[in-house]
Amino acid sequence: MTQIIDGVAVKKEILDHLKEEIESLVKKSNQRPGLAVILVGNDPASHVYVSMKQKACEQIGMTSFEHRLPEDAGEDALASLIITLNQDDAVHGVLLQVPLPKGYSETKLLDMISPKKDVDGFHPINVGKLLLGRPAFQSCTPYGVCQLLDYYNIETAGKHVVIIGRSNIVGKPLAAMLVQRSNPGNATVTICHSKTESLAQITQQADILIAAI
Repeated sequence: MTQIIDGVAVKKEILDHLKEEIESLVKKSNQRPGLAVILVGNDPASHVYVSMKQKACEQIGMTSFEHRLPEDAGEDALASLIITLNQDDAVHGVLLQVPLPKGYSETKLLDMISPKKDVDGFHPINVGKLLLGRPAFQSCTPYGVCQLLDYYNIETAGKHVVIIGRSNIVGKPLAAMLVQRSNPGNATVTICHSKTESLAQITQQADILIAAI
């Protein structure tokens, strides 16, 4: 029997639960979690993503701080903003929307975000902790995949998971999550990419196939 994984339904349930957790946190600590999102330039897709994040913050009772910079703001101005947000106690998470316009060093600027506020899980410290199986912020899309697998009780232990795509945003961190001694996890993982030979043969061997390209 075919089972349809309904990401929208799972999202609603998670957001409802988070709303309750946040209100409980506010009552206990009198502090409301704050997320700062930085958007540089006028990329249409990025504007959509930022709007979705703002809407999610509103739904669950988080404070949303939006910082929009013109494309020609310059790397120094962006770096200065990141430093300011790192030091702001009202901001608990910082998201730098990528891709950045030409002329900006994406790696350098992402590395400037404090690991304690790096909710995208891109900082080398958080990536290293993920590989070591230590608590850390995890990349959002792979974490979402694991949430779906867990919600629908899809067994991964001992299964052969084939991931198509080796990006730092999805493929690599997802592989690291699925080999951990956790649930979901304990999988045997193969990563395929543009240079993989016999791609069709490998994908046919998968118990679980995840396309991240």
